[in-house]
Amino acid sequence: MGDQSLIFKIADDPNELQQVNQLNYKTFVNEIPQHEENEEKLLVDKFHDENTYIIAKNHEEIVGMIALRAKRPFSLDHKLQDLDQYIPSGSIPCEVRLLSVKDEYRSTRVFYGLCKRLVQLCLEKGYDLALISGTVRQLKLYKRIGFIPFASLVGDENARFQPMYITKASFEKSTKAFQKLMEKASVRIENNAAHSFLPGPVPVHPAVKRALERTSISHRSASFIQEAEEIKLSLCRLTHANRVEIVVGTGTLTNDMAAQQLKQFAGEGLILSNGEFGSRLIDHAKRSGLSFRILEKQWGEDVSLKEIESALKLYSPDWLWTVHCETSTGYLYDLEAILGLSLKYQVELCVDACSSVGIVPVDLKEIYLATTVSGKGLGSYPGLGIVFHRDEFFSHPTIPRYLDLGLYAEKGSIPFTHSSNLITALKEALKNVDLHLNQRLASTVRESLREWGIEIMGDNSYSSGIITIKVPPGLSSRQIGDRCKEIGVLLSYESDYLLNRNWVQVALMGYHNEEKVLKAVASIKDIIAPVKEIGYI
Repeated sequence: MGDQSLIFKIADDPNELQQVNQLNYKTFVNEIPQHEENEEKLLVDKFHDENTYIIAKNHEEIVGMIALRAKRPFSLDHKLQDLDQYIPSGSIPCEVRLLSVKDEYRSTRVFYGLCKRLVQLCLEKGYDLALISGTVRQLKLYKRIGFIPFASLVGDENARFQPMYITKASFEKSTKAFQKLMEKASVRIENNAAHSFLPGPVPVHPAVKRALERTSISHRSASFIQEAEEIKLSLCRLTHANRVEIVVGTGTLTNDMAAQQLKQFAGEGLILSNGEFGSRLIDHAKRSGLSFRILEKQWGEDVSLKEIESALKLYSPDWLWTVHCETSTGYLYDLEAILGLSLKYQVELCVDACSSVGIVPVDLKEIYLATTVSGKGLGSYPGLGIVFHRDEFFSHPTIPRYLDLGLYAEKGSIPFTHSSNLITALKEALKNVDLHLNQRLASTVRESLREWGIEIMGDNSYSSGIITIKVPPGLSSRQIGDRCKEIGVLLSYESDYLLNRNWVQVALMGYHNEEKVLKAVASIKDIIAPVKEIGYI
């Protein structure tokens, strides 16, 4: 039966959707006489365009499916008066429909696999309640999973259904087998996968995990203040920066803080962009009311020093803001050369270094402002933002308190509540930063992918932390990413900007074992290379 060949994924090509309609007909016309027969032997669901179909495939044959949708009205809205009276208030519901498994696969792992993928999708989408019309023939099974019956039966005498719903809480109270399913479907599975190539959260060293679990201490205690100062010294040594502040937040927060400092300049600025995160800097600037010009290129297209110098001559800006590593592609700006131009034209340089600090060498000594985070190249947990600054800053009454870099500087980075657990974890993570290992490992991975005929963006001038794979035409980055996830290799692919361009990424950030990395990369090749040859999954 080829059970080992089963994959579970979201249906996303015409052949799969045609098979969905065939299986729908077989189940809900032939087996459960809910609809009329037709010559085409196809049943297109009335919500077909709104459904997300989770399917089980044995090679090219769909052997099971289940559909998910979240747009009201649901099918049960048409069968019951005031559906909302039956379900807990404040819920974020979806409906699950069209569960079907071919006869010969009903005693295999197909049903389990469909449920696993369904739970994972619900968690990703934020739904906390799922509705079904459960066939009366399978009520025992549904109840075992954790579905709760409500209202009376619906349907006609030939096809009777029981309205039911399931919540996360009721699912967790179900049998041990399905409790295990819930655990596997939760976000925690990603941190325990065979190998994670995500740009965040990144794999962390075991010592970092232990550090995070230590007993919390007060952020006002002498020991916490001392530990924070030690980390700041380590960060300055790593980057050659003059000063640094550590805040509770993300890279988005640190860039908002940078924007507030740039707002203090009387003149306008210049922003460089050739990818998603350059575009985000533009958005930060707009939201902060900055006056600025833009030097924008296509994604991954080189922004030459000649073009930057021309823009500096033409616009005479007070400040220049750029990312260092453009995470959406891996493009690495020549920070040293850009700094040289900034000094030549007396322009203050501000850098988003969220995906470069801890990955590639950086020298921030003469850079006005630079931002990064704990949960990427530094190899710790997300939750701490880091702002490097050349000059001494003081609190400014026009800047919101949480965004006021000067206030943090005056208070030793602790004007507000801080997390001792995140600080201790970051301290431990800094011990494991190895720029030479990053470069060597990335070079090996790039060379291997090229040897296997897999197209990647850029060359060795790109960041050693991000390797962007261009999925061959006719294939889907979601298919590749889903298939890799099935075998425990987590790629970055679910961001809209990657899905829209049909890219997947290998992020070499955080703690990586070289042997495990190369083994995981080989498994990516085993998925992409054969698919590239035959043109489908």
